[in-house]
Amino acid sequence: MALKIRLWQQGCANKTSYRVVVADSRSPRDGKYVEAIGWYNPCGKTVEQQWMIREDRIQHWLSVGAQMTQTVAAVAKKATPTAYREHSLRLDARRTRRAAKRHAA
Repeated sequence: MALKIRLWQQGCANKTSYRVVVADSRSPRDGKYVEAIGWYNPCGKTVEQQWMIREDRIQHWLSVGAQMTQTVAAVAKKATPTAYREHSLRLDARRTRRAAKRHAA
């Protein structure tokens, strides 16, 4: 089962807020999820009202093998810099392995 850390939309049309959830990559956007690990409100006026993400849970799910979507990675870069750094190091290592495999062939 491929896990993604992504946004789960909630709220009304012009006041949308999101939960940051760990879900199977094949499930729909607002479908079942494994665990909610935070929330993101783009309409919040202060930083405390914009997001809250549990950094320990993100690091746990990244260590298990979950991947962040681009949107969650952008939010995590501001909210939890160490979790984002771990995510970006993993992506760089994957790119390096793939490039080495291409050059070897």
